[in-house]
Amino acid sequence: MIKRALISTYDKTGVVEFARYLEENNVEIISSGGTAKLLSENGIKVTKVSDVTKFPEIFNGRVKTLHPKIHGGILARQGKDEEEMKANEIEKIDLVFVNLYPFFEKVNEGLDFDKLVEFIDIGGPTMIRSAAKNLKDVVILTDNKDIDLLKEKKLNIDFETRKKLALKAFNLTSAYDASISEYLARETGTDFPEYHTVSYKKYSDLRYGENPHQKAAFYVKNNGKYSYNDFEQLHGKALSYNNLRDADIAWKVVNEFEDTACCGLKHNTPCGVGIGETVEEAYQKAYEGDQISIFGGIVSFNRTVDKSTALKLKEIFLEIIIAPDFDDDALELLKKKKNLRLLKMTKNNFDDFESITIDGGILVQNTDKEFINKFEVVTKNKNISEKMKKELEFAYKVVKYSKSNAIAVTANKKLLGVGNGEANRIWAAEQALERAKGKGAVLASDAFFPFDDVVKLAAKYNIKAIIQPGGSIRDKDSIKACDENGITMVFTGMRHFKH
Repeated sequence: MIKRALISTYDKTGVVEFARYLEENNVEIISSGGTAKLLSENGIKVTKVSDVTKFPEIFNGRVKTLHPKIHGGILARQGKDEEEMKANEIEKIDLVFVNLYPFFEKVNEGLDFDKLVEFIDIGGPTMIRSAAKNLKDVVILTDNKDIDLLKEKKLNIDFETRKKLALKAFNLTSAYDASISEYLARETGTDFPEYHTVSYKKYSDLRYGENPHQKAAFYVKNNGKYSYNDFEQLHGKALSYNNLRDADIAWKVVNEFEDTACCGLKHNTPCGVGIGETVEEAYQKAYEGDQISIFGGIVSFNRTVDKSTALKLKEIFLEIIIAPDFDDDALELLKKKKNLRLLKMTKNNFDDFESITIDGGILVQNTDKEFINKFEVVTKNKNISEKMKKELEFAYKVVKYSKSNAIAVTANKKLLGVGNGEANRIWAAEQALERAKGKGAVLASDAFFPFDDVVKLAAKYNIKAIIQPGGSIRDKDSIKACDENGITMVFTGMRHFKH
């Protein structure tokens, strides 16, 4: 049974009510600092930590619970350590209720080092870990949501429940330490420390993962402000695993552009991308690029969606529409579609790192935020208009977000055909060019051409210019084929593989 409890909290929400419940159940309460003061002010009998330790709180509260009479009381094992406890005048502590200094919140406020370091909790995690280790004899409470559980069980906590509470405790302290580690890694410019520790918090459980038989959950980072830290779902049913993966790419595509842009996306691949003078024009171009694939897909914008655009969006079935905002009239129109998800996104900095799991491991790399190293015309014809240059850059930004091997064919800042995910680059080119139906002006490739076959095929479809990284031992063959067919070729010196 719980006879003695230690309460030490930064967030005081619900503390008074819980302490009063403990007092009503004849539980002695030990506390320190502001928590002890608050409980006393509310008429709850409290034994101060300093009265237990016979040692004052020092260094403005930095040291108060770090004492053998506290940790001995938490770590003492029933039926094993009583003799030592008696010899050292240590009394057992049966319940520890602790929440931590708000490092998670403060790390994102831009505080200087000296101020932020004061929000690194030491005594709290130490007590949490001690109590969680001794879970057979101590109940550890770190989440106010579990107060009702303790009341429901009338403080008679079974071993399985204790294990679950200990899990929550270690889960919290590991994420807390990971957040501090992330911060210091960024501060010191350490991209890849010895241990990969990243701090995430669960946003929601998902109905299932990529397939119905897979379980899944959605987590967001504690450190930093990114697109999914503060997005808002304005309408529609809950987002799925696949929705979130697709929405991430669709949002990133439109944020590659300063001009008004729209991206239609299906199965993690752009199927239509357009740049326009207005949001409506950008959408029309994206829609015309692939009217079949966009059906049942995602549409994203980098500008506010207005009523005229909403009227067109309403004409077809879409899973999600993403934008920085929606006009009131547009929102009213689109909300008439019951299941359509509407996401309001903030353009934050994209994460500096990305990762993918392999069996028993994780691959981590810097996020591909770059575009080109150079814009080098390598063919005999060096004359390239500013309009053509912009078109090539547009195509290269689109292909950056298509799965390798990737080929994109565009004209008038509209994606006309994309080929991707093929084992052979010529197959991807055949798909993209055939889909463009000979209307394409330029072709972009995410990686170099190992042979001149793509150039020769592009010539049959009247492609005027090609942009690719270059770097193949057969570059000369591709350049020669371009010269023979009157195609201008540009090397960027930067590859954009996306597996």
